[in-house]
Amino acid sequence: MTKREPKTADELLDAVGPAFGKLRRSSLLEVEDPISQKDLSRTLVLRIVLDAEREDTGEVTVGAVAQHLGVDPSVASRMVSDCISGGYLVRAASQRDGRRTVLHLSPEGRELMARFARHQRSAFEYVTADWSERERLEFARLMLKYVDSQDSLRHRLPDSDAPR
Repeated sequence: MTKREPKTADELLDAVGPAFGKLRRSSLLEVEDPISQKDLSRTLVLRIVLDAEREDTGEVTVGAVAQHLGVDPSVASRMVSDCISGGYLVRAASQRDGRRTVLHLSPEGRELMARFARHQRSAFEYVTADWSERERLEFARLMLKYVDSQDSLRHRLPDSDAPR
């Protein structure tokens, strides 16, 4: 089957959304040390906690996970509970407000995230193996710029107006 390349700027830009959908579906690409579907879902929660730790943006609660993922608090609670029962997260009392419970990565959670990062790098290298070095680096740079712009937009919008 021959793939038709977009011919106009509009066709190219219209193809971006479906391409992102395909990226999500292919994220379990069988490369070295594959990630299970269950662990892939867990990394969504673990990434929020890990990023907050790295950026020192404050304590992460179940409510913060729900807000960040754009899901109902009950869904976030189930996701967090799964990560805790899997041994990837631990609950702790907030150092700022002892009535609040915050989330921290366990050593197992850190190892899963390190393994996931290696998996993502391996998948990227596999998918782009026939690209030039320049193409690979430019795509990586533009992808990071896109994600940074998306994060900036999300932080500028009031919670009720944030895209989900």
